[in-house]
Amino acid sequence: MSEVRRILVPVDFSDASQHALDHAVMIAGWYRARITTLHVRHPAFLVEPPILFADFSSEPAQLDDVESRLHHWLGPVRAAGIASDVMAIDGGGPAMKVVEVAERIDADLIVLGTHGRSGFERLLLGSVTEKVVRTSRVPVVTVPPPSVATSTLPFKRVLCGVDFSEPSMAALRFALSIARESDSSLTLLHVLEFPLEGETFSTMPLDIDAYRSAMQADASRRLVDLVTDDVREWCQPVTRLVTGRPYEEILLAASDLRADLIVLGVHGRNSLDMMLFGSTTNQVIRRSTCPVLTLCH
Repeated sequence: MSEVRRILVPVDFSDASQHALDHAVMIAGWYRARITTLHVRHPAFLVEPPILFADFSSEPAQLDDVESRLHHWLGPVRAAGIASDVMAIDGGGPAMKVVEVAERIDADLIVLGTHGRSGFERLLLGSVTEKVVRTSRVPVVTVPPPSVATSTLPFKRVLCGVDFSEPSMAALRFALSIARESDSSLTLLHVLEFPLEGETFSTMPLDIDAYRSAMQADASRRLVDLVTDDVREWCQPVTRLVTGRPYEEILLAASDLRADLIVLGVHGRNSLDMMLFGSTTNQVIRRSTCPVLTLCH
């Protein structure tokens, strides 16, 4: 099972950041973890979408002032018995600074809030959030703002997307840990793309129905095999096999299940992975109305 001892929460003093902090507090309580809140001050000329940023007109002039404000924010956290500390730093690249700090303090999880869902913000969301998700070696929970969130605290329904790759196996281990700590139900979802991408009916086997049936049977067997005897002692995960575009089916399943958390594995960081990043993980993060936990392997 996964261990969470230290959680990094980047904040910009917005409602979205407060919502993310609420989630971090819940997770910290389960694992008895320590919370570090981080604020990255940035030059006013930097063009980025509105995430992890404070309002220029009200941003304190000194880092000491920022730290004092962070300590004030953490008052209720400490009152709840959660260990915590604060960090305020200067930096022109918030995503890079978040990743650097997470590695420096040996964080086990990053929890960050995303802002609104206007068309413009959807297009630019990747400027910070996606950079953190795809470059961080630390698992990341992205939390949608209260205005669009459909999930509830504490988590009761967890959805884990599985494609049988190493990243998705790491995601499954974390999902099992979360489900156990939160006493949540767990659904394992595999999306079967048919025809496979780049494949036409002319290049596929002649017996299309038999080919489809064989793929479905193999995927179903592999899903069931993921639920080991030791897991069944405390949890009864449900397996679900569907056909379609992965990100669309993940979002549909999350809506159908009224999921409180989606857990996904993210593939590597070579140039092709970076280029294709938006195909599933990015789209789920952009469109989900519940938190999304991503792990890069």
